[in-house]
Amino acid sequence: MDEKTENITTSVDKQSTDGNYASGSKEKGIFQSVTARYAKVDPHTYLRKEGESSKSFWFRRLIQIKPVELLWDDAEQSELKRALNAFQLIFVGIGAIIGTGIFVLSGLAAAQNAGPAVTISFIIAAIASAFAALSYSEMASMIPVAGSAYTYAYATMGEFVAWIIGWDLILEYMVGAATVGVGWSGYFVKFFAVASNGRIHFAESWTSPTLTWIESPPSIYRGEGHYFNVPGFVIIMLITIILIVGIRQSAIFNTIVVTIKLLVILIFIFALCGFMYPPNYVPYIPENTTGNWHFFGVPGIFAAATTVFFSYIGFDAVTTAAMEAKKPQRDLPIGIIGSLVISTVLYIAFCTIMTGAAKYTDFLGSSVPASVAVEKVMERTGKNFAWLNILVALGAICGLTSVLLINMLAQARVFYSMAQDGLLPAIFAKVHPKFKTPWVATLTVGTITALLSAVLPVNLLGNMTSVGTLLAFFIVHLGVIVLRFTRPEVPRKFKIPGGKYLSLIFPIIGMVISVALIAVAEVTTIWRLFIWMGIGWVIYFAYGIRKSKFNRDPVGRFAEGKRGLPDNTREDEQGYQIEQYEYVPNTNSPNYRA
Repeated sequence: MDEKTENITTSVDKQSTDGNYASGSKEKGIFQSVTARYAKVDPHTYLRKEGESSKSFWFRRLIQIKPVELLWDDAEQSELKRALNAFQLIFVGIGAIIGTGIFVLSGLAAAQNAGPAVTISFIIAAIASAFAALSYSEMASMIPVAGSAYTYAYATMGEFVAWIIGWDLILEYMVGAATVGVGWSGYFVKFFAVASNGRIHFAESWTSPTLTWIESPPSIYRGEGHYFNVPGFVIIMLITIILIVGIRQSAIFNTIVVTIKLLVILIFIFALCGFMYPPNYVPYIPENTTGNWHFFGVPGIFAAATTVFFSYIGFDAVTTAAMEAKKPQRDLPIGIIGSLVISTVLYIAFCTIMTGAAKYTDFLGSSVPASVAVEKVMERTGKNFAWLNILVALGAICGLTSVLLINMLAQARVFYSMAQDGLLPAIFAKVHPKFKTPWVATLTVGTITALLSAVLPVNLLGNMTSVGTLLAFFIVHLGVIVLRFTRPEVPRKFKIPGGKYLSLIFPIIGMVISVALIAVAEVTTIWRLFIWMGIGWVIYFAYGIRKSKFNRDPVGRFAEGKRGLPDNTREDEQGYQIEQYEYVPNTNSPNYRA
């Protein structure tokens, strides 16, 4: 058997063994027909059938899936460097998770939505994230390919849904990084202020975003004297350079800053745990007096959960580094679940201490809630905690820096995957010959993110990111269910516990939670998501569907894989020129050993 066909199992004549090989046979049941669409990898079925109308073919292209086997081939042939182990992947997850949520949004959610009960909001968001983490872990162990939810959607629901999720992930990663850039600038200013005892002060005109957003009533305007967020812009461009230089260097840098921020968070918790002021917890759930259910009361807790859900965004970023992991099928689930568990414990402890150290109303309008908590303890007790304020500011800077790094790494890999499929210009799939990183995608992502951070406010960006992520989680949950029935034979290093059917309760509950959290988001946030998706649809139908490799040359797209294509073909009764074969996993590959 030659190299081109070494991983292909050629069937004898399936029509003679089961009496009905043709994929369009009328005798098959609906379920069998759907399953066959996933189980039989036949590039010629992606072509237009004889006598098929252009309208029918056009709609059929929208739901054409990218088979799991072809995704495996893409991973095997990737030019990206495999350099990350399980420990580094956990730090990638923590690096992306712990940042803006704990150092910025925790205070805003407490002051505007939930009061001291913001801790419950974090628990609700953690539960929703846990269901998503299980689904992501199963998908990552089965399809260890860069692209995250975009890739999973392509393998389960077809190209159009994949594009929607890929476009949606821009909200999660790129816009999310811009949110972090705004918070980073605030702590940058705070650090110099507390370290110099107020002697060094940066003007807001060059350290705050140009625009200001008010949720109710919805309005956006240019802030008085606000020109450009220079610190946010500069740090994002520096991170971009680090990401271009190499994945190993990026991982080392991430490990250092994550270690620093974890130490600072632990110091904050243990230093202030003896200075909690019980009256600050009263009322634990403030009464809603505004008439708007988003503000306080029990509904306010769920509204805050939508906001702080942004705090857990990041564990899914682990999956975007799949092509740079040494043992992706084993280590990706470890990275996803491990980082989420560690981050959740720290969030709950941090918020409990923060809302006990200061009244929730003290956090209103502040983007540095940890520093506010320290200052209120100093005012109340007279003790000198200036050293802790300096540490908190330093830890926040390190924490937000790691989030920037991982979000931008993830976004560049999504661009890379979409460009490989032809849905984005091929230049985004270009890998640097020396550094082995998708440098064009990284540079593009970095520049756009830096500009967004310099101009847009944190509350506008944060809410958009949360809703976009929930949509991606919904698709991943659905993808797990689809592949359980359509591709049960595909090896899974990690499988959601509970058996074949009982385990499906977890992705189903995850889907319900995702929809519920989207429903309680601000109406203006949902409208912004719809507008963003509308723009994405225009780009897809104007460019993506015409340039897609599956649509332009599906047989050639399959031939790019090492598995190649055999020569034995015949025409079936539906007009397809089909191949008599099925793909099987390459059991000799170190990345896909069952």
